[in-house]
Amino acid sequence: MKYCAFLRGVNVKGTNMKMADVCQVFKDAGMKEVSSVLASGNIVFSSDKKAGDLKIILEKAMSERFGYEAFLFVKSQEETEMFWNSIPFEKDENFHLYAFVGLPGVEHVLMDEFQKASRTENEKGIIVNDIFYWRVPKGNTLDSTFGKVLGKKSLKDRFTSRNVNTFEKVLKKMG
Repeated sequence: MKYCAFLRGVNVKGTNMKMADVCQVFKDAGMKEVSSVLASGNIVFSSDKKAGDLKIILEKAMSERFGYEAFLFVKSQEETEMFWNSIPFEKDENFHLYAFVGLPGVEHVLMDEFQKASRTENEKGIIVNDIFYWRVPKGNTLDSTFGKVLGKKSLKDRFTSRNVNTFEKVLKKMG
């Protein structure tokens, strides 16, 4: 089965790694057809194992190799297609669109945080097919109240975010 592992916190805040090295860790852990998409930690691969087992195996391998507490979320090709096919917002050059990959139920935690946060004009959050999507005006991503919530240590093992265009690139790599 084809999967994508979405790594959290890669090449930000001092956790730097080359994707070729990450791909080698996956290969050494028994994954097949391994390749990376962008430098933000999206690894496409094949395995006969279940996603839950892969998460444990790959987090351990990444933690041991790179000396940090690794968090990643493994999604099948079908699940990755859902992220791309469920985007609730029209493309608009004035906005960034993000989707959040994470543990089951994290979309409700994110919606609660979003509703508590002060928002800029036209900033929106919505859940579609158990996926939280966020639209934020360009230039406001890191400055927004919700953007700051995303860095909370209490949430670091529960999700990661990607610009929605990443899912299209991942799906092309999956074939």
